[in-house]
Amino acid sequence: MRLKFLPSFVKRRGRITKRQEKGLKLLNKYSISSVNDIKNESMKFKQCCLEIGFGNAEHLIYQATENYETLFIGSEVYMSGIGSLLSYLDENSISNVRVFPDDIRMLLDQDIIEIFDSIKILCPDPWPKDKHHKRRLINVGFLQMLNDFLKSNGSLYISTDWENYAESIKDTISRSEYFVSSNESYMNEKQLTKFEKRGIDQGRKIFEFNLKKKI
Repeated sequence: MRLKFLPSFVKRRGRITKRQEKGLKLLNKYSISSVNDIKNESMKFKQCCLEIGFGNAEHLIYQATENYETLFIGSEVYMSGIGSLLSYLDENSISNVRVFPDDIRMLLDQDIIEIFDSIKILCPDPWPKDKHHKRRLINVGFLQMLNDFLKSNGSLYISTDWENYAESIKDTISRSEYFVSSNESYMNEKQLTKFEKRGIDQGRKIFEFNLKKKI
């Protein structure tokens, strides 16, 4: 079967702990499968935010517990991270998080609804080899998708710990003309993900892009 989108990740199940396995059994309770699902769920909240590739969910959990009036949609393809998140949500009775357990482009390739107040993409796979750059998630077409689903004046945050990818992202943003730089900061040290912390520990700089949707 021909894929509509070139994969931007290598999907592996990996090792699943008993706690993660228990969490995965709750997927039907917390998952969404369409933009209309998000629209219906978001009516109960003041804002709706999307985090793409939440990994082990450290940042998503931090945000959800600090902002109970915001609905958070987390997109992730790795079962271990999804299982960890769902176990935590269940154990702590957190009700403002929903999960899309697949390539986020499959969700955004639907009827357009300006539904998100903010979108965050934290350290997407850098695909460092030149021959793999075409697999990088951040390209003009993807930024158009994000723009279509962001509310007026909505925010977009992207981080990477690979300088080469940061240069590519900067060029892509410039060519897309969908976003402008913002003076606001959407992250702090308490919110760093495992991948951002790993980059810092290995001597790499975290490159951040704080953006606003063009009006």
